[in-house]
Amino acid sequence: MARAALEPRADREVFTLPLAVKAEHIDANGHVNNVVYVGWLQDAGTAHWNHLFDAATRARWSWVALRHEIDYLRPLPPGSRPVARTWVGDPQGPRFARFVRIEDEQGRLCAQGVSEWCLVDAASMRPHRIPPELLSPFVKAG
Repeated sequence: MARAALEPRADREVFTLPLAVKAEHIDANGHVNNVVYVGWLQDAGTAHWNHLFDAATRARWSWVALRHEIDYLRPLPPGSRPVARTWVGDPQGPRFARFVRIEDEQGRLCAQGVSEWCLVDAASMRPHRIPPELLSPFVKAG
């Protein structure tokens, strides 16, 4: 059973990433295969991180996906031009929940997902509590 539609909190920045439906994404049922959505969740999170942080920060820190959960609500047929909208939840030590909505050209919710990500030191790959300077860019200035 699908959960209620994910909506960003008012205090969170929402990042939008245009997605491309490629011919190889279409499965035997004539729509985007579910495995592609997992890649899109990762792509949205990575693009958001790269957008917000400079190369030095990205060289010091990295993220490891721990789990993905996706609800499929409306198929995306060939030729679709969906977008991913993503934002983060509250940090839990080294972990962040990242929320993603996949919407079609009309803004209809087609899929939504929650991923759990863990911040790691890029050199040692050891988990690290999310420091305030890595949280603040995800929060709307108020």
